[in-house]
Order: sequence, then structure tokens, then C-alpha cells
Amino acid sequence: MERKTLFIINPISGGKKKDDVPGLIYTYFNGDATTVFTTGALHASQVATEAVGKYDMVVAVGGDGTVNEIASSLVGSEVVLGVIPCGSGNGLSRFLGIPMDIAAAIKNLNNDNVAVIDSAQANGKPFFNMAGMGFDAHISQVFAHGKKRGFISYVKSSLQEVLNYKPQNYHIEIDGKTYVRKAFMLSFANSSQYGNNAHVSPHASVQDGLLDVCVIKPFPLYRFAELVIRMFAKTANQSSFVEIIRGKHVKVKREGEGPMHLDGEPEIVGKEIEINILPGSLKVIVGNSFK
Repeated sequence: MERKTLFIINPISGGKKKDDVPGLIYTYFNGDATTVFTTGALHASQVATEAVGKYDMVVAVGGDGTVNEIASSLVGSEVVLGVIPCGSGNGLSRFLGIPMDIAAAIKNLNNDNVAVIDSAQANGKPFFNMAGMGFDAHISQVFAHGKKRGFISYVKSSLQEVLNYKPQNYHIEIDGKTYVRKAFMLSFANSSQYGNNAHVSPHASVQDGLLDVCVIKPFPLYRFAELVIRMFAKTANQSSFVEIIRGKHVKVKREGEGPMHLDGEPEIVGKEIEINILPGSLKVIVGNSFK
């Protein structure tokens, strides 16, 4: 039986126009398809919430932020998430083996290859790929207020900001064990990568019921390029500046409030953050290469 499917399209994700996407969907998707374009922040979440009980599958057409909005409404339900990657980084899509080409991603939905994956929460708010504080949250905030989207703009922002960014002190409790660290950034990895195949925790799994807490320690500025190269080579975990601790329940205290990102979308949060994993809480269509 074919799935009754709703495609929610973010027209501005990744700085790419989506006018031709509905035509591609009706050409390549084998099923009962309805399409809707979002009109602003949280519209995708509202539409996805209303879709539960009416549709068998809801497809996010956008980047990790769009996926987050839609998946947040589907957690714990029987509705399957599909993804057509159209963002700047597409971290979760890449990890799940979903093709980056739009037509190929639509065809991938026809395979009906469903996996059950973990999701997570930070102070009660869901994330699915990666959350973080420190430098990457700072960059997410800068990037969100910039006029240009895309990978090149993200790289430019990072290079400009790294010169003046100061590491912070963190008190981290993971499954009851305490760690005190000074860190350039903290990443809470459900999947292995931020996006664009930059892997901070190469052995992370969305199906192990654990989060990888990645502590990026302060480093000399001249080693920045080395760390970046390691991420693309999937060897960040071998760096002396990277410490990875796995756990289910994480509490973080820092010196004051500041930015934190959830799947690349920044917000200002208080100095205490509580993060939990929700094992096996989301059904999603994955690519053929996902293991």
C-alpha cells in the first residue's frame, strides 16, 4: 500500500530556489503526494503537527533546521520522516546515506527503507543530528544573522571569528560522573558530523542509545587547519585536542548564559543545560548506504 505523503518545502533553505521541486516530486515519487511551501519560522512544525494522523510520511525539503522542525513534531509517532536535502550542510541526511541530488533523494523515498533512530533533547527541545555550545554555537548565531547562506559563507564566518574567540570553562556531568574542562567548543553528537562531511565524532551512531559528548580543547591557532582537515578525514577523534565521552544523560554548567545551537539553529540559553537521549524515537527513510 502506498504511503500518503506530505512534502513540506522550505523555500529559502541553503539559499537555493525550490520552485521546480514540486514538479520533480510529481515526476519521480511513486505515491500519493501533497506539497506545501513554508511561509516563515515554525510554519513547518505547525504543518507537520497537523499531519500526524492524516499522513503516513512527512518529507522535509530543506536543511537540518527544517528537518529539526518537522521531526520534532513526529517523534514518538508512527509517521515516517523523509528528507530531501536542500540545506547548507545537510549533516543528518549525509549520515543517513540520503542522496544530495534532489531527484535521486525523491527516488530514494520509493525504496521505503525505514530505520528507527534516536533523537535527543536539550532543556526539553529536540535535536536529531548535533547540538553544541562554544565556538560552533557562536558561528551559528553569526551565520543566522548574515545575509548569505551556503557552505562558503559558513567557512568565511568561521575564519573571521576564530581569531578572537575565547574558550570557556565548563562543568560537565555525564551519567553521574563529573568532568571539568576548558573548551573551545562542546558538541553533543547523535550522528557523526556537523554537515558537509565534517565529522567531529567518526564512530557516533544514531542507533546506540548514546550521545557522543565531544570536547574540543583550546589549541594554538596554527593548529586550526589541522583540526578542520581531521574532521573531513574522519580522524578528529585521534587528535590530542579532542576528547569524546559517551553517555545518556548530560548536565552542563558554564559561566553564564550564551548561544547554543540545535541542529545548526542558534538560541540563547541559560548557564545550565540538561541533555538527554531518546532511544528509538523516530522513524526515518534512509539511503542504501546507511548501516
